Parts: sequence; structure tokens; C-alpha cells
Amino acid sequence: MTVDSKGTVRPILDMNAFDKAQAETAAPAVARRLDNLGAASVLFYREPIQMVSAAGAWMTAADGRKYLDFYNNVPSIGHSHPEVVRAVADQMARLNTNTRYIVDVVDAYLEALKAKLPAALSNVVLTCSGSEANDLALRVARKATGGTGVIVTENAYHGNTAFVTEVSPSALKRGSLPDYVVAIPTPSQENYGPDIAEGFTASLRAAIAELDKRGLRPAALIVDSIFSSDGIFADPPGFLRPAVQAIRDAGGLFIADEVQPGFARTGDAFWGFARHGVEPDIVTMGKPMGNGFPMAGMAARPDHLAAFCTDVGYFNTFGGNPVAAAAGAAVLRVIEAEGLQDNARDTGRYLLDRLSALADTDPRVAAVRGAGLFIGVDLCDPSRDMAPDPDFAVQVIDGFKARGVLIGAAGRFGATLKVRPPLCLTREEADQFADALADILA
Repeated sequence: MTVDSKGTVRPILDMNAFDKAQAETAAPAVARRLDNLGAASVLFYREPIQMVSAAGAWMTAADGRKYLDFYNNVPSIGHSHPEVVRAVADQMARLNTNTRYIVDVVDAYLEALKAKLPAALSNVVLTCSGSEANDLALRVARKATGGTGVIVTENAYHGNTAFVTEVSPSALKRGSLPDYVVAIPTPSQENYGPDIAEGFTASLRAAIAELDKRGLRPAALIVDSIFSSDGIFADPPGFLRPAVQAIRDAGGLFIADEVQPGFARTGDAFWGFARHGVEPDIVTMGKPMGNGFPMAGMAARPDHLAAFCTDVGYFNTFGGNPVAAAAGAAVLRVIEAEGLQDNARDTGRYLLDRLSALADTDPRVAAVRGAGLFIGVDLCDPSRDMAPDPDFAVQVIDGFKARGVLIGAAGRFGATLKVRPPLCLTREEADQFADALADILA
């Protein structure tokens, strides 16, 4: 859960969300959605947008208005990319079946994906969602280590199965984490001062000691290596190394949740964990893999996966189906052919510089940080000792919407703009975003 500066609990899905209390006066399309999904419905904005199409970094609403998308990391290489559309349509027209048959496109994709991963992680299990991948990864880690304890960061989000919801503090609306989970502070200077590596590792060791007091052994440290829900913390490169060594020294595994930072988003590396010079014991992947096609995966060492499969085995009917493999292969081809990792690095650095310049001139922008096309912008109230200002963040988000730009929030206080556009973003589009923020602040 997220607690704002006034002490109000703000779960991650409630940030910038439509208030269901306004259902009686909602537009017909909104009322229809609420009637169909009930309490499980999650919509952005006080006046939700009805979308009808998208291409590149742009989405088009039913009223014809176009929006520059700085929020969705699912269409990682750009909305409705023609290469992915062709690959999916062609494979669907020829064959789509479960994973119990040998289909060349599936193994060709797995080999292309493994070429991007550490060599030791030579087994890949494909799933339909990042939640499934993280659930499986934690189960594998428990079997491989004999431990049950899990260490996460204090505002982490790792999915929505029963298991991974319990290790996702930001998803909880009430209650507390189970005994087998210990949450440690976000790797920020605010929490640890200038030596983030030392402070974060010390917190991890304290969490291991707390598990020991509870009579539990650690199974895993699992982190989203860009710390997205925590507010986007990427630096300094390498700060994760001593923490990874500490969890291994205690008998646990390091699980890198690459659902958000993976697939070239951070620019300098294909994976978020690579910025830190570490090789995970398990890697989980998701949303960006299929550019909108639902697919995800877990990469693990053969011995770890084999140990798990001796007990229960694993089978996922749609995970790794031929259409998913075709979509995934197309994504890898486009990242390479269009130089999207380089673009994430270069355009991301350009955007970071523009946003940092705004921070230099407006005290309400407390900090700008990130890597590639994954940037966090902290908003604060200078009159209250630079306290995080989630109310102002909502105003800024609404201001972006009024200017045709989509953006979301993250962080412990919900006061961090989460800047996460498609990897095909141009400098002109980066300028449009920075100009819009400057206009809102003015």
C-alpha cells in the first residue's frame, strides 16, 4: 500500500483512479464497465477515456482526440507495431495450440530469448502473465533453497496471484504482510544517504535476521530492478551487487523481476539487472515481451527447475503457444532492427536532461532520476519542508491529460510521476512531454 503525506492509505491501483462513488453520474460507457466488472473495475482519471485505436506512441479516443502515451509499458516497441501484427496474424492463421507439441516457432523464439540471458539460465518456462511467472519463480526458489522467507522492498508490486499479492506491499489495501515476508526500505538517498549499496545491504541483512527470529530461512530476495512501484530508483549502477551476495550467503536466491525494466527499456543494458553487473538466479519477464500479446516467462537454472518439477511439475496450456512465440520473436527483431535500445538510451538521456532543467528552476520538482526511458519525477510542497505532494501530483497528471499526454504515478507517497513511454519515442515527442510539464508548472 502507499501512504500519502497526510497518512492516508493509497493502494497503487487507487492512484489517479476513477472514484466509483461518482458512478451515478458517470458517462454511459463508464457505467457499463462498472456494471460488468463491479468492485474489480480499475479506470484512470476522474473522467475515464474511451480508447479506440493506437499507433506508435499515440492513442486515439472515441471522440477523436489523440493522446501521447507516456504511461503504458505493455506496447514496448510502440502500439500496434506492424511487424508484431503481421507475425501474430500469420501464425494464428496457420496454427495455434498448446505446448505439448513441437512447433518450430516456439523453440526458435526460446533460443533467441536465451541468447539475451545469462548462459546459466538455460531453461525458460513461458506463462501468460508476469504474475504467473513470479509465482512460479518463488515456488522454484523455495524448493531449491528449502527456505520459505521472501524479502521485498516496502512499496513493491510483483503481481496478483494469491502468492505474489502477499509479497506486493503496494497492492494491499489493509492488513499486513504475512510472517514469511519482510519488506525493506526503498534504495534511495533519503533512506540510506550517499552509500546506497551499503545501506540497502544492511537492511537486507537485518531482514534476514528478522526471518531467523521468526524461525524462517530465506528463500529469495525478489526485486523489480528499476524499483518502479517504489518510485524508480536505478542508481548508482552496481548498488545491488553486495545485496545479491548477501542473500546468497544466507542460502537464498536472487530473483530479478524484469517485467518492467527488461527488454531494452533502461537503455544502457537489455535487462535492468545488467546495470548492476549481477547475474540473477531466476529472471522473470512479462508485459513488454509480446507488445500487447499476453505472454510472460521465467528463466532458471536447469537444476533448480528440475528440483521443483520432481514434486509438482508445471504445465501452462497457453503459456508459450505458437502465436505468443511469434509475437515475442517479432519484438526481439524490432528492438534490434530499429535500434530501440540505443534510442531508449539516447532519447531517455535527452528527456532526463530536459526534465532536470525544470527541476533546477522550479522547487516543486524535488528530483528527477532514472535510466533510459524509465524516469521518475518527484513532486513536492516547498512550503512544507519539501514534503512529497500527492495532491499536486494528481493536479499535474490531470494537467497532462488536458494537454493530450497520458502519465501515471508511483512511489511511497504517490507523488512521483512514472515516465514510461514506448521505446520508439522521438525527440520531438520527448519535447512535447517536457514542454507540457513546463506549461503545467507555469
